[in-house]
Amino acid sequence: MIKTPNPATESQSVGQPPATPAAARVILVVDDALDTLRMLCEALAGEGYTVLVARDAEEALQRFELTVPDGVLLDAVMPGQDGFALCRQLKATPPWSHVPVIFMTGLSDTEQILQGFSSGGVDYVVKPLRIPEVLARLATHVRNAQAARLAREAVDVAGMGVLMLDAQGRAAWRSPQATQWLEQAFAPEGLAGDAARQWLRSAALGTPASLPLHGAQALTARHLGESGLAESMLLLTLGPADTPPPRERPEVALTPRETEVLSWLAKGKTNRDIADILGMSPRTVNKHLEHIFEKLGVETRTAAAAVAARLLPG
Repeated sequence: MIKTPNPATESQSVGQPPATPAAARVILVVDDALDTLRMLCEALAGEGYTVLVARDAEEALQRFELTVPDGVLLDAVMPGQDGFALCRQLKATPPWSHVPVIFMTGLSDTEQILQGFSSGGVDYVVKPLRIPEVLARLATHVRNAQAARLAREAVDVAGMGVLMLDAQGRAAWRSPQATQWLEQAFAPEGLAGDAARQWLRSAALGTPASLPLHGAQALTARHLGESGLAESMLLLTLGPADTPPPRERPEVALTPRETEVLSWLAKGKTNRDIADILGMSPRTVNKHLEHIFEKLGVETRTAAAAVAARLLPG
């Protein structure tokens, strides 16, 4: 049975989750209302989550110092620092920025909703809470965040970095490896400086761009294509400075998602493996492969893998 959270024990997990896939996932609930905490703790524990609770922003940060949760249910209005300010602080801290934050608020006007999204929240629910809706939204965002993190880590393990530029040429998303290289290359201004923006924009035009890094090495950015959101994907690699610029890839109009699918196919992954890595259904993977085969002019996975060896970097 779930008891009312006590400030002296709030850093402990609530309930004994069953042995299900969700049991390894930790959810932090931040709210100063005991009734809300009790209701959410019981519902989340019943779904197999491990639950941490905090009564204000300071306690929430203490919980993050102990363990990084897989998701946060955050009250927008609390004593002291409000939920919007706390969310901005979480998103500004690299080890925590990937955690999805869902706002809980009794405020339903457009201004407050926009404030939640602009501070980094991925979704919101309005009080009084409808528990089935909260659980469904939370499960979706936790699953999506986990898939994105796996894909990001897989790219970095392969010794490459990925950067997404928005329609204005600003860095919309970047993998940890890409962040590290770019911060070193353009220190002390980093990605906010004019030099970095100009270099990335030139790479997004389609011509591989290179600049010295670490003395005898050079950082190269290659344009992979555009997404449906008018975002450009750049692939970053680090190699010897005297290596000639990479030759242009054949003009094949693969989308960024199709490029990811083809890359994993070339690594010998099955459709189910690719679906798990990229956070999509096997049926969606099949659809992507149909389009890829048509664009490459091949009919088998073996032929597609052979073309990928020439088409894709690395």
